[in-house]
This record gives sequence, C-alpha cells and structure tokens, in this order.
Amino acid sequence: MKRTYRIHAALFCAAFFHALPALLAQPQRELIQVVVSADREGWTYRTGEQAGFTVTVLRDGMPVEGLELSAEVGYDMMPPLHTETLQSGKTARAIRGAAMSMPGFLRCIVRTQYGDRAYSGMATAAFSPGEIAPVAGMPADFREFWKEAIEANSRIPADPIVTLMPERCTDKVRVYHVSVQNFQPGSRIYGILCVPAGEGPFPAVLEVPGAGIRPYSGRTDLAEAGIISLQIGIHGIPVNLDPGVYQDLMRGALNGYWTFNLDDRDQYYFKRVYLGCLRAIDYIFSLPAFDGVNLGVTGGSQGGALSIVTAGLDSRVKCLAAFYPALCDLTGYVHGRAGGWPHMFREENGWDRSEDRIATAAYFDVVNFARMVAAPGWYSWGFNDTVCPPTSMYAAYNVISAPRELFLFPQTGHWTFPEQRDMAREWLIGRLVK
Repeated sequence: MKRTYRIHAALFCAAFFHALPALLAQPQRELIQVVVSADREGWTYRTGEQAGFTVTVLRDGMPVEGLELSAEVGYDMMPPLHTETLQSGKTARAIRGAAMSMPGFLRCIVRTQYGDRAYSGMATAAFSPGEIAPVAGMPADFREFWKEAIEANSRIPADPIVTLMPERCTDKVRVYHVSVQNFQPGSRIYGILCVPAGEGPFPAVLEVPGAGIRPYSGRTDLAEAGIISLQIGIHGIPVNLDPGVYQDLMRGALNGYWTFNLDDRDQYYFKRVYLGCLRAIDYIFSLPAFDGVNLGVTGGSQGGALSIVTAGLDSRVKCLAAFYPALCDLTGYVHGRAGGWPHMFREENGWDRSEDRIATAAYFDVVNFARMVAAPGWYSWGFNDTVCPPTSMYAAYNVISAPRELFLFPQTGHWTFPEQRDMAREWLIGRLVK
C-alpha cells in the first residue's frame, strides 16, 4: 500500500528549525512575519492548472500596512519566471502565479524591509508531484559495483572496540562508545550504542547522521522503549570529543567533504560512508542482546539519504523512517531543474560538471538505491525545503516499489515539527516492538 498524508502546518504551534542538514533547533521567531501561501488547500495542483499566491505581513499577529514587498515566482531552485512589487495591507494581497505543464514545483518568495532589517517568506506549490520522474539513470554495472564493494568490505576484520560510558548509563539503559573497522585497515566508524537493561532479546535501530561534523550522545529514549540504538558518525573520528574539534574539522580539513574525490567512484568520500552504514549493521547483528531480525534505520537530510541507501543495499533492514532525504537526483541541474543536496552541479556554486564527476555521481545517487528498497518506509518533508528541494526528493520517492507512507507538511522547509519526530518514533516502535 502506498499512502500520502498531507499535514497542515497550522495545526501545530511549535517547530524545530534544521540549521544544518541534520541539526534540529527551535526556528528563529522574528519580529516581522512574511506569511506567504498558495491559493489552494494543501498547496497541490494538477499540471496545467493555475496556481496563485497570497501574502500577509504580520507584527504581533496583526497585519502591517504600507510595506513595499518584492515578490518573485519561479520553478524549484531555478531563476524567477517573473517578479512584481506590491504593498502590504490589512488583508492578504494576491500575487500572480503560473501554471506548470510538467510535474514539479513553483515557488513564490516575498521580501521586504522593516526598519533596517530584511525579512522574507515563501510558499511552494506542487504540480502532480507523484508523477515526477528522476533524471538519474542507473549505471549498467551499478549492482555489481556495490556487490563487489560490500564483499571487499566484509573481508576487513570488524575489530570492535567498546567502551562503557558510566556517566551516561541509567538503571534502564547501558551506554557505550563503540567503533568498528571499515573500508580499509585502520579506518573506523564510530558511534554511541544504547542497550536496554534486561535480558532481551531486543529489536534495534541504526540512526544515521545528517550533514556536518559533530559529537553524538545516543538515543536513550529508544533504548528506554526496549530498542537497541546505534547512533553513528561517518567521518572516521570518535563521536565523544570536545565540540571544538568538530568545528575545526568542518572549517578545515573536512570542509566540503561531500565533493572529495568526486571524479573517482572508488575513492569518492561517500563510498566509505555507505559501506560504513552496512558495517554498523554487521556490528548490531553481532550483539547478543539483538533479536537477530527486527532492524530499522532512520535519519534526516544526509541521514534520510543514508537510510534509503542502507535499506537499498542491505535486506536485513526491515523498515526505515527518512526525513527530507539529500543526495537525490543529483544531476537535476544538468537537465535544467533542481537537484538534491549538496547541489554539486548547480552553476551558481561554480562546481565542475565534468563527465567523470557526473558518472561518479550516478553510483551514489539516492534514486538508484531507492529503486532497490524492499523494506516498508515512513517518509516526511515539506515543499519549502531549499536544502533538499522537493523535486529531488519526489524523484527518489516515486521509484520506490516497497510499501511506503509519505507525511507532508507543506509549509516546512529544512526543519521539522516536534509532532513529526514523534510520529516517526512511534512508527518505528510499532514496527519493531512485537
């Protein structure tokens, strides 16, 4: 069964802002709110229909009159089709939209100035999004490439190193800092393991990270619910260091890691990462407390991508919950439409569109792993996401043949409501705890 749920954001009063593609924080509440909306409930249209937009500017919940507004309307992540200038008023002001003859997204961005500060808002209309097809093609040797990579990785001893973290343990959860060897001798993947107290056996969840470099503390909430949790980092460094270490790496040696060796499929940065997710599953299966069957994987943004990749490569994954997956339909920009994070082929970024890079990207594009997913999945995102554009996410989602459920929160960007996180957690628990 394939189901889509559209959740109206107005139902909720609090929200989390995704400052980096995996760090959740409370969204900034500004003095002035530029509230932009599409002119149809759910913000969804059929191709050929006309979409329009409205804008209201609020301060203290009351309309602000007489502000000059600059509006631009264009396709997802593309240059504007047209712009207009208008003034804010007591009632919502209409903005000319457009129709789309092809499935996709039309975005309206409105900007204004209040005092010496700039403010903006946006709304994004969907046109037959369930019909968006990817531009990414699967290389003829895609499956063989990954089969050989997995076999080579399996020959490297896991050599687990496990250290109890007594300061994090409770009477309900035992917490460990763990690492296993991955990709090549001496290279390791690190994480925080949380194991429920008691005899077990227990189901397990692998939590894969969003983009960036940071420490992790583990998912004790899942362990308290009777689920083993392994929360991993991807960069081959311990995940319990001082936060300043990660800041230095992000600004220095690992800055832009997502493009490292993009012209070589055997050395591209994400090859070690994708294999590391599978090695983490190997480790989970080695745990005496694991029930040996019920395994889920979850994450957001880069972690949403890694959830799909892991489920596509490893049949041991029984379910996945993915928020706004990155790395989808990467070459969209080459074909004149939005591509997924990290936007490596967007001309504005000045990145190389060489044949070698485009060819390598196909072996790591989430679209091609989505084609192989067999596990039931829970997915969620919004239309206003400019980090992981909705065009790219639908390109991957629409090729999944496994049972799937999509929970839409149209007004959200690269952030989530607390309710979304609760929904994913409860869905995983319902799937895994028998």
